[in-house]
Amino acid sequence: MAERPFIYRFSTDLRLDDHAGLAAAASRGGVLPTIVIDDALAVRLKASPRRAAFFCSAVAALDAELREMGSRLVVRRGAPGKILAEIARATGAGGAAWSASYHAQGIDDDRRLQSELEEAGLVALVVHDAPAIPPEESAAARGADGAGYRAFAPYFERWWKLAVASYENPLLLRFTASEPGGEPLPQAREFGSPDEGMAAGSAAARVLLERFLADRAAQYGAAAAIPSENGTSQLSAHISFGTISARTIARRVRERLGDPFALGEERTSLRLFLRALARRDFFLQLSWFFPGATEQPLQEKMQGFALAQDHPGLDAWRAGKTGYPLVDAGIRQLHQTGWMHPHVRAVAASLLCFDLSVDWRVGRDEWNRWLVEDDPAVATGNWQWIAGVGADMAQFPRIYNPLRQRRRYDPDGTYARRWIPELRHVPREAWHGRADDSPQLSLALFERDAYPQPVVDHAVAARAFLARYRAFVSP
Repeated sequence: MAERPFIYRFSTDLRLDDHAGLAAAASRGGVLPTIVIDDALAVRLKASPRRAAFFCSAVAALDAELREMGSRLVVRRGAPGKILAEIARATGAGGAAWSASYHAQGIDDDRRLQSELEEAGLVALVVHDAPAIPPEESAAARGADGAGYRAFAPYFERWWKLAVASYENPLLLRFTASEPGGEPLPQAREFGSPDEGMAAGSAAARVLLERFLADRAAQYGAAAAIPSENGTSQLSAHISFGTISARTIARRVRERLGDPFALGEERTSLRLFLRALARRDFFLQLSWFFPGATEQPLQEKMQGFALAQDHPGLDAWRAGKTGYPLVDAGIRQLHQTGWMHPHVRAVAASLLCFDLSVDWRVGRDEWNRWLVEDDPAVATGNWQWIAGVGADMAQFPRIYNPLRQRRRYDPDGTYARRWIPELRHVPREAWHGRADDSPQLSLALFERDAYPQPVVDHAVAARAFLARYRAFVSP
């Protein structure tokens, strides 16, 4: 009896190597590679033009890889349940597999699709591919009720000890010759985006990883927090769309840690990088086990805390015109590139949540319009962490002083001047110290027609927020 094909539905896992979902599908039969552009995916892509361009470029790269292997990507648009069932009937496929989602809507959609396919008599496999360590694996190691971790420190301790699986078995990955027909590859313009020709796909991701490991990983601990330096891996969009596996990254970094000739600074840097990767896994498992926290604070004690939906300074924050150079540079970097330096994100988010007392969901949804990366569960986890309503178990919110942060991490204004044209004429020496310590810096920063005055007095706003916070949690 001839082997039946098995469908693999790609989504945000756009690669062929080290792929848990493809391995699961290949164990059932020849793989029929498929991608379904449904309404939920289209909404995410239409939200950010650069995201749409990146996604379409990654899909084209995936299709090119498949064609090199004698296959091709079957593209369909519409409801996944109906389309996958139709393809299965046309090809005799025994079922379908796909990578699990980790945000609330995606989890619900996965369960609904699984039920639809099983009711049609098909096997439906939902596979953990996005994290380096699957949620159930870390939860099982925890014991207790197996409900996952709510605090990062014990999670990371466990994550560090768990082995990272590998699905690098190219000889086992085979594709079916079945041809169910399909539609054209997605184009950025169908999502309202100009075709920007962004470099995406697994080959581009691997180049970025190897370049990071060769050139910057050893100094990550010192350079990653400096926004003017290219100290991060720049892999966030690639990880979110699965053009490279988090497992691949974790294993490569762990291999470097195993080098007996690695120096102490390099080892510290590699551990910090793995900690950042583990934090992403942590937020994925948090959303997996606590999907209700997608729109509500994870901390029950904060669920009745009043948060504003607007503020006189909100539009200035959105536009990168708050009068705080580090914050404004980050937001303008986001607008121009689709990415913002990680530490600057924390400072900008802190200004919104504490100085303006605006709802963290307003900030999350605003940045969703600009970011290339598409990791809703991670975005929610990070925003709740900064806002003091999520998994950060500190007694009080961590409020960043935007002036102090600029002096510490951008002391000569290199980053601010790069992204804020109004400040490019300010010489390096004028940036040192406080703005009011230097008449030249004060005039250049706050000239009426050039760069705005701060939208709020940070010290006053921070004290007012903390007073309101204390009154709420300790009435």
